[in-house]
Amino acid sequence: MNSILLLSLIVFFPILAGAGLLLFPFNHVRDFRRIYVLMVLSLNAVLVFLSFSLIAEWTPLLNITENLTLAFSADGWAKLFAALIAIMWLAVGGYSFEYMQHEERNERFYAFYLMTLGALNGVVYSANYMSLYCFFELMTLLSMPLVLHNQKSESIAAAKKYLLYSIFGASLGLAGFFFLRTYGTTTVFTAGGVLDPGRIADHQSLLLGVALLTIIGFGAKGGMFPLHAWLPTAHPVAPACASAVLSGVITKAGVLAIIRVVFFQFGADFLIGTWAQQTWIVLTLVTVLMGSMLAYKEKILKKRLAYSTVSQVSYVLFGLACLNPISLLGAILHVVAHSLIKDVLFMSAGSIIYRSGFTRVDQLDGIGKRMPWTLGLYTIASLGLIGIPPLLGFVSKWYLASGSLQSIDGVLGWMGPAVLLVSALLTAGYLFSITIHAYLKPAAQNFQFEEVNGWMLVPM
Repeated sequence: MNSILLLSLIVFFPILAGAGLLLFPFNHVRDFRRIYVLMVLSLNAVLVFLSFSLIAEWTPLLNITENLTLAFSADGWAKLFAALIAIMWLAVGGYSFEYMQHEERNERFYAFYLMTLGALNGVVYSANYMSLYCFFELMTLLSMPLVLHNQKSESIAAAKKYLLYSIFGASLGLAGFFFLRTYGTTTVFTAGGVLDPGRIADHQSLLLGVALLTIIGFGAKGGMFPLHAWLPTAHPVAPACASAVLSGVITKAGVLAIIRVVFFQFGADFLIGTWAQQTWIVLTLVTVLMGSMLAYKEKILKKRLAYSTVSQVSYVLFGLACLNPISLLGAILHVVAHSLIKDVLFMSAGSIIYRSGFTRVDQLDGIGKRMPWTLGLYTIASLGLIGIPPLLGFVSKWYLASGSLQSIDGVLGWMGPAVLLVSALLTAGYLFSITIHAYLKPAAQNFQFEEVNGWMLVPM
C-alpha cells in the first residue's frame, strides 16, 4: 500500500464511517452499532500502526492553487501522536458503549465521535501549514456536537463558547500562516524552521509578535491562558466519554500545532532568548498555577478535572517554551502521561455519575466501599498526575524541571520548578482528598448502587 493511499485512509475513513452512521443510524439495532463503531476504531488503530513503516516524505493530496496544497507526511511526531490518539479513542469508545445507554441520540454522538477522529488524524499527518489549519478547524466543528450532545441550555452555551474560543484561536494561527508565507521559504513543515534571513531583516520584532500570537491562538485548544475558559465550561455538560477525549486527546492537537509552528516554521533558534519566549514561559506558568488553584477550590467533580487539564497541559507548553532538548523530552512524556491519566480520571468520574448520579466531590464520602475498582483506578491515575515516583507523571515532571534549570537564566529559571512543585502539591490536594474521603469517611447516605461492569472497567 503506497503512502498517499494509507494516509488518506487514516484521515478520511473515520470521517466517511461517521457520515455513514448519520445516514444509517441503526436506531433499533444497538448491538450492531456497537460492532460497527468498534470495527472502525480497531481498523483505524491497525492503519495507524501500519503507517509506522512509512518514511517521512511530503505527499501532496490536493492542489488548491499553485502555491496552496493539502499534503500528508508520516514523520516521527505524526506517528507518536497518531498512535496515542488511536489507542485513547478505542479505549474511550469501548467505555462509552455502556455509559451512553442512559443518553439519547447515541447515533449522532458516535457519528461525530468517528468524524472527529478522522479530523484529528488530519491534523497529525498534515505536512504543511495549510493542511494543519484546515483540519484543525474541521476538528473544532466536528467535535462541537460532542459538547452540546444533550441539547440543554447550558450545553448549547458551552458549545458556543467552545466554538468561539477555538475559532478565534485558530484565526490567530491563520494570521501566522500569512506572515510565514511572506517571510518564509515554504510552508512545508521543515525541521529547524523556514524563515528567510534576507526577508526577515529589520522585521524580527514583528515576527516575534506574530509567533507569540500564533502560539496563544493554537494554545486555546490546550487551555493556555488567556484563552482557557472554554474547558471548565464544556467538560461538566458533555458526556464523560466526550470529556475524556476532549481533555486527554483533543487538547493535544493544540500542543502538536504549536510544535509544528515553533520547531518546523519559525524555528527554535529564532525564539530562544527573546521577549516572545519569556512571555510564552510566563503565560504557561500563570496557567499552571491558576488552573491548579481553581481546581483545588472547585466542588463539581468534572469541573475540577477540567481545571486540572488547564494546569497540566500547560506543563507541556512550559516544556516546549523552554526550547531545550531535555524539557522537550519532558513535554512529550507529559503528553503521553496526561492523556492516559486524564482519560482514566474522566472515565472514573463518569462511572461514579453513571452509577450514583453524584456530581459533587462532597457527595463522595464512603463511595469507595461501593465502587472499589473505580476508585482504585482513579487513585492510581491521581498518583501519576501528582508525580509520585516511579509513575510516568514523575518522570515527565523531572525532565521538565531539569530542562528549565538548564535552559533559562535568571528568575524564570528557578520559577519554573517552583511553580511545578506548588502545582504538584495542589494537585495532591484536589485529587487525593477524594480518595481519602471515598475510602476512609463514613457514607453520608445509604448507597443503593454497585460497581460498574466490564465495559467500563476494562478500558479504565
